Amino acid sequence: MPHTVETLRKRPEFLACARARRQGTKGMLVQARARGDDDPLIRVGFTCSKKVGNAVARNRAKRRLREVARLLLPENGKPGWDYVLIGSRGNTADRDFADLQQDFLYALRKLHG
Repeated sequence: MPHTVETLRKRPEFLACARARRQGTKGMLVQARARGDDDPLIRVGFTCSKKVGNAVARNRAKRRLREVARLLLPENGKPGWDYVLIGSRGNTADRDFADLQQDFLYALRKLHG
């Protein structure tokens, strides 16, 4: 059953994920944490540093990450968890989209143990 996905917007939410578990793949880095509240919502945030490239490259990478999360998180994410997807230089924007999806599923399997 698909779950509701909401976007992280506040810096403290991103920082809390940064202190939690992480799993790197060729296409992205995924940080995840169980919030520990009773809210069944899945929350997700996206970020790309300037190392990824100029604004056009960063936005393209983030669009691809958003689409991967939109397609896969409702079915594969855990309720009550926060996820942050971080784009990587030269890989997120140029990697085949099917490979990017497989990277994300691999990261979720590793993070959820």
